[in-house]
Amino acid sequence: MLDKLKPVFLKSQKASSGPFRHMFNFRRIWQWAVFLTAATTLLPLIVITSIDYKVTQNSIESEILLRTSRTVSNAKRTLSFFLMERKSALDFIVRDNRFDQLNQSTRLTRILNHLRDGFGGFDDLGLINADGVQTNYVGPYTLQGKDYSGQDWFRKVQNSGVYISEVFLGYRNVPHLVIAIKYNLPDGSFYVLRATLDTERFNDHLSKLELSGRGDAFIINHDGIIQTPTRYYGNVFEKIVISVPEPSIRTEVREYRDTADRPILVGYAYIPDTPFIMMIVKDKNDLMKSWHETRLKLIGFLAVSITVILIVILGFATYLVNNMHLADQRRLMTLHEMEYSSKLASIGRLAAGVAHEINNPLAIINEKAGLINDIFTYTEKYAGDTKITGLIESVLSSVERCGTITKRMLRFARHMDVKIEKIKLSAVIEEVLGFLGKEAEYRSIEVTVDIASDIPDFESDRGKLQQIFLNIINNAFAALSDGGHLAISLGRVNNNDVEVSIADNGCGMSEADLKRIFEPFFSTKNKVGGTGLGLSITYGLVQELGGSIHASSQEGVGTTFIVKFPLTPPQTLRRKKDASIISG
Repeated sequence: MLDKLKPVFLKSQKASSGPFRHMFNFRRIWQWAVFLTAATTLLPLIVITSIDYKVTQNSIESEILLRTSRTVSNAKRTLSFFLMERKSALDFIVRDNRFDQLNQSTRLTRILNHLRDGFGGFDDLGLINADGVQTNYVGPYTLQGKDYSGQDWFRKVQNSGVYISEVFLGYRNVPHLVIAIKYNLPDGSFYVLRATLDTERFNDHLSKLELSGRGDAFIINHDGIIQTPTRYYGNVFEKIVISVPEPSIRTEVREYRDTADRPILVGYAYIPDTPFIMMIVKDKNDLMKSWHETRLKLIGFLAVSITVILIVILGFATYLVNNMHLADQRRLMTLHEMEYSSKLASIGRLAAGVAHEINNPLAIINEKAGLINDIFTYTEKYAGDTKITGLIESVLSSVERCGTITKRMLRFARHMDVKIEKIKLSAVIEEVLGFLGKEAEYRSIEVTVDIASDIPDFESDRGKLQQIFLNIINNAFAALSDGGHLAISLGRVNNNDVEVSIADNGCGMSEADLKRIFEPFFSTKNKVGGTGLGLSITYGLVQELGGSIHASSQEGVGTTFIVKFPLTPPQTLRRKKDASIISG
């Protein structure tokens, strides 16, 4: 997968040239293709996901705030109704009964029983005159005759007419609260009807609230003293650890930090005409737990989507730019092949011209030297002079050797065009080695040729075969050090193919280089003038002839090339031959 995503051109040399070379910067083309495609694709996805993320988060938070506010409002109305209902009941009693009637223990006891049966929550009733003395009391405690004139609540009820106390312990040493109603008499005096309520009804109502997010519902007074039991924020009559919220006529929900620096939602409402503040506290992280899970899924989906998109973009961009690079490589290879072929043709024409020009003087030298030899042979004076005849024989043998060289040059020149003919493979090898014989001799390179006896003559293109073997053997000579060894073996693989093995004991190459030796412009001889086209052209020539070429190598041991050729030329080669004949 990674190899497919990795651009091939990153490993290739910069082979493009000319005035428009900047147009063939495939690295930059690939980078811009990946960047622009990724930006165009991923930017809208990320923006839409971010917007959806914020909208969903805000929606969930708004829903949590609304639900908390609604719960606080409902609890506030219930508690407010609980207190106002009992205050109204006491107000009705003082208006429906005279002071002397309420001052009767039996009547006050009957009223208390009715209140307990009808409303519940009443512990006792007490009648207090204008001097603050409790003249009548019914309940579980002995409070008859108790003087309240010096207490703060008695002064408050004188001023406002109604008093609802905070939760306190008092003489009972149990949490309770007091509701007191003042009634003005016609003579300008007054009396107060005072009722004690237990807090169990408060606690029972608050405990039944269905709260999520580690919710806690309780009541505090305006000084932050806890009035009802809490789960997490302290005991009754302790100072709450959360700051007392600011007064408000509406239900409010605010975000605070607890002692552990965790975010909490505090919903509160001031209960009118009472010292109470209804509070519901929730753990925001716990409330947002479902959102956190959804968020992880959303982020995971986004990450997977981005990964898949990037892989597709990288793969597609790499595929396109690789094809562009391949097309450019083919274009360059074609241009270089044309240049190479043009050079070979020029060399062939030059070789043919030189051969013809040399052959004419050689023919004259050969003719004159033969004539001199005949004259000396039939002249008695020189007939026995072996030194002169030896010199003449040396001239004739040198002329013959020059003739052989010129004939080889002419044969090489004639094979530049496509020409299918009967080929003797061993003769082609010998011709190629003839060109390289002096270098092998000079560098003490041992060349051995092993030719199997069952190799038949077959039809192929002599010129292309010469180029193939010349390129491979040249590469072998470049890899060999002085005194090296080159082994060439020819054999028949099956009834349809012949095989040529060319093995040297030179420097060899790494496995990574071996995989790329047939790539255009790849060369391990860059520092010594290699163009990287020899084996690439060789590979193309072998393919044209319908054959195959394989290489194996080991660093420090040597390299072996194995080339196979079919005994029957492919149809494509025959068509090229026909085309060259027509164009000629």
